Amino acid sequence: MSADTESAYRTPRGQQIVRDWCTRRLDRWPVSHRRRDLHTTHGHTHLLTAGPATGPRTVVMIPGTSANAATYLPLAEALAAHLPTVIADLPGQPGLSAPERPRADRLTWYGHWLSEVLEATGIDRAIVLGHSLGGAIALACDSPRIAGRVLIAPGGLTRLRLGVATLAATLAWMARPTPRTSAALVRRFLAPGHTPPPDLAEWYTLIARHCRTTLAPPALPAPLLARRRLVPALVATGEHDTFLPPRRLSPAAEALLNTGLRVIPDAGHLVTDEHPETVAALVNELAGLPDPAP
Repeated sequence: MSADTESAYRTPRGQQIVRDWCTRRLDRWPVSHRRRDLHTTHGHTHLLTAGPATGPRTVVMIPGTSANAATYLPLAEALAAHLPTVIADLPGQPGLSAPERPRADRLTWYGHWLSEVLEATGIDRAIVLGHSLGGAIALACDSPRIAGRVLIAPGGLTRLRLGVATLAATLAWMARPTPRTSAALVRRFLAPGHTPPPDLAEWYTLIARHCRTTLAPPALPAPLLARRRLVPALVATGEHDTFLPPRRLSPAAEALLNTGLRVIPDAGHLVTDEHPETVAALVNELAGLPDPAP
């Protein structure tokens, strides 16, 4: 590891603990799927593939910060019900891909990585689905293989906001990562009244103990975002998103991507967990699929 890179993990043992958690989750997932490692110049990349062998489009899911395919299984199942689906674990984030990430200019690095993944897999006319950090990466990537972007609570358009209550929950979680403090943090990412899933609280406990956190992605340059208007995009966020509330994200989506914001009711920042079918419906809409019969 060079001075210009860092590992997502504090120790090799912590890396193995996180990898084992992800592998067990995927091994228990009842949906038919395939897994493989893709070798890229940015480190090996773990790909999960599910859904039909062919379709009008392939959806490529790019996870958010400290997330991976194993943490998006409800969404993966909803996506794979209609379209060929690929979820790529991010190098330099907790999961099954390479642990190293650059210390600076990460969005450019990740944009190049995504271009390489699309090229190496031969996926053409892809619908790229990006959540949070994954949305910023989708916007940073200029691959001609992208036919559309579905951006869920995306970074890259405007700075993420950290309210006082969320900051307090974050500091408590970092200082003493337990199931209780992890659940309290995850609750801040959900709509009011929603209960944190036990597996997510367990995951957040693991990453606080064994991983190095990363800062929220910065806003991308306006000229770059203007070029992204050439490709269709849908932007959505939860009604109660604590990081990117609709009142902040809507003007940015309008001004920078020339698109309106879809607000998903009864959802927070983790709308991908709260309403996976709604997110899948947005992907199907951009892919041109008809609404499913009632």
